[in-house]
Amino acid sequence: MKRETLFLKAAVILLGIPVLAVCIFALPQLAVHIPDYRTNIAYAVTGILVVLYGTAILFFAALYQAFRLLGFIDRNHAFSEDSANTLKKIKRLAVAIGLFYTAGLLPVYVLAEIDDAPGLILVGGGMVFAAFTVAIFAAVLQKLLQNAIDIKTENDLTV
Repeated sequence: MKRETLFLKAAVILLGIPVLAVCIFALPQLAVHIPDYRTNIAYAVTGILVVLYGTAILFFAALYQAFRLLGFIDRNHAFSEDSANTLKKIKRLAVAIGLFYTAGLLPVYVLAEIDDAPGLILVGGGMVFAAFTVAIFAAVLQKLLQNAIDIKTENDLTV
């Protein structure tokens, strides 16, 4: 199991690197040019930046929780309350990310109206859908894990 969890830990790290690079290099470049925009575009871009940085923080917190969950699996504590609590935190973080993206659809709508680019709203909607899909998946895994923990506890008490 160590090999598989090591691979998944590497995947978690590789997921975080591009997001970190965007937060360090791309988003500040966008922020530098905000004073050059017209007022309504500047407000929309500022709103989008707030949403993107907020979701990045939540995303890194969720990656940390995934890393913790993999650590529990490495230590053979996969069927423990700690694992269930970690999945609950991942679920809550995914819901928060979805809500951030939902709130971010307003400035995206403003930009889409100005640039006449309705595809921007579809991209934003896809991000909302993806975040809530992760939340539902984590909730299902949490419920299954909780059921397995209950069965394990019942079996431990029977013996």
